[in-house]
Amino acid sequence: MGATITRIWHGKTRLEYADEYVEYLKKTGVPDYKSVPGNLSVHVWRRKEGQTCHFWTVTTWESVESIKKFAGDEYEKARYYTDDKKYLFEFEPSVAHYETFDF
Repeated sequence: MGATITRIWHGKTRLEYADEYVEYLKKTGVPDYKSVPGNLSVHVWRRKEGQTCHFWTVTTWESVESIKKFAGDEYEKARYYTDDKKYLFEFEPSVAHYETFDF
């Protein structure tokens, strides 16, 4: 059918860190995702809500096998970076995966 896989991670930070966290993602997660064969795209979504800022990284992959090159065999677990503890309220344990169809 030609479906790709979309991987979505969610995290929350304080509103005051919103811009700094975008820059942090540009230096850590984004290049990491893009370096993996089979990654087709990386998008970061952000929504400010009161004193909290929500972030989603939305990545598109050729297959589950290509996601495993990024995340390992337990690919449904979220991956975190060393300085995430400076920004994030909590560490959500998992990510969501969706078959994606482009028409």
